[in-house]
Amino acid sequence: MIDFQTDPSRYHHWKLSFDGPVATLTMDVDPDAPLLGGYELKLNSYDLGVDIELADAVQRMRFEHPEVRAVLLRSARDNVFCAGANIRMLGKASHGHKVNFCKFTNETRLAIEDASAHSGQRYLAAISGSAAGGGYELALTADHIMLIDDRRSTVSLPELPLLAVLPGTGGLTRLTDKRRVRRDRADVFCTTEEGVRGKRAVEWRLVDELVPPSAWEERVRERALTMAGDGPAPTGLRLHPLRRTIGDARIDYDFVAVDLHRTERRATITIRGPAGIDGEGCDFWPLAMARQLDDAILHLRLNEPSLGLLVFRTKGDPARVLAIDAVLEARRDEWLIREIRLLLKRVFKRIDMTARSLVTLIEPGSCFAGTLCELAFAADRCVMHEAATMTLSSMNFGAYPMGNGLTRLQTRFLGEPESLDAAHATIGSALDADAADEHGLVTTTSDAIDWEDDVRMLLQERASFSADALTGLEANLRFAGPETMETRIFGRLTAWQNWIFQRPNAVGETGSLKRYGSGQRPDFDVERV
Repeated sequence: MIDFQTDPSRYHHWKLSFDGPVATLTMDVDPDAPLLGGYELKLNSYDLGVDIELADAVQRMRFEHPEVRAVLLRSARDNVFCAGANIRMLGKASHGHKVNFCKFTNETRLAIEDASAHSGQRYLAAISGSAAGGGYELALTADHIMLIDDRRSTVSLPELPLLAVLPGTGGLTRLTDKRRVRRDRADVFCTTEEGVRGKRAVEWRLVDELVPPSAWEERVRERALTMAGDGPAPTGLRLHPLRRTIGDARIDYDFVAVDLHRTERRATITIRGPAGIDGEGCDFWPLAMARQLDDAILHLRLNEPSLGLLVFRTKGDPARVLAIDAVLEARRDEWLIREIRLLLKRVFKRIDMTARSLVTLIEPGSCFAGTLCELAFAADRCVMHEAATMTLSSMNFGAYPMGNGLTRLQTRFLGEPESLDAAHATIGSALDADAADEHGLVTTTSDAIDWEDDVRMLLQERASFSADALTGLEANLRFAGPETMETRIFGRLTAWQNWIFQRPNAVGETGSLKRYGSGQRPDFDVERV
């Protein structure tokens, strides 16, 4: 089982240190501690285990160290910043693992950029040595990239010429969309194994600053302090380990339960609403629920690939969910509430990006209100019982944007501003099934007599379709509206990588991933598709 829970005392690959407003996140990959076994993590190359630790460190800095305003990314190794994703791992991994590995690393890097944009923790990448492939893609997430001018240190995206694949964690998109690298120069850069160094790296906007070795350490520290600037230093909140019980057919957390129906190829995720608005620290319901739901989604992605249908249910008092939402809105300027809202946003985005069919059932006894209504709007289908209610809050109108920059309701009512306005006018009103249907908030409604049959037929039909076709259908329909750097990374770059990972030029017996390091040249199928 792949476990996404860790903490700094268990890190194998990262060192985290703090000096006032500056945190240093040092990559020091243990070559003998791969996640799956059977390969060495040489030259600061990484696998999913390395990135699980990175994701944990990024999140902990936001909650446990809000005094940090600049994060320095660097390497503990001489002459290498990071060699990127481990090639032996990619060659041995299943297709599903490769794709989910790329998806998680993309989400982690977007979380870094989210911390820069919304948490006041700006990132600085100090590249001393080679930053290749995913190593340079990690640096691309930073606000500022420094490169030592020692005639050895380079940046490169050599995946195409070396491995017949693409930079898998947003590199192509960040070159053009974020760093505004010219298309022809990006083409040269991405087809050149040896990469770019020195003044050309600055001229092409691949890095921001070139520093001589004699001034390196001093300039790195000065730049980090300048980026940190002045600001408040609130006391952080320690993130304790999740309370979790994993059984053969059920996973239980405090507020989330996952029932695994393997014969029917689905999982039912039930979220228990809050008992009240009390609760301190990690036990505050929205924070605890978000962390538990996030862990459950990641567990299902990597450990239960055959469960292609996720069914969301809730239990509890809608009034208590709305009371929590009132707190999240009234205290939105407090750093902890801000971080809880941002975490909820990222968790809902993770659900959007999960390659499973999503069905939400609104039943009597449900607490689909405010924040939890996002699960209804994230779903591919939402079915509501005639005796149930749902209630919107202000949190449904801006707190949790999708990757396309729109809220789920804006995406739902694209081209129907009057429908969005009508939904907004219902804030705080408990809508019955007829009203929810009239406002376009659910897919279908069902009466008490037909409920069980309607739900059963929906779930059985969904499970009978091609999983591949459903993934393509859902990924296209979920992200209507404007394209952003984030949707381009997932909807275009990752989709192409998914396809390339199945092609013989990459993964065939004579493909690049299989022959890398053997001394034999790959044998390519030269027909264009």
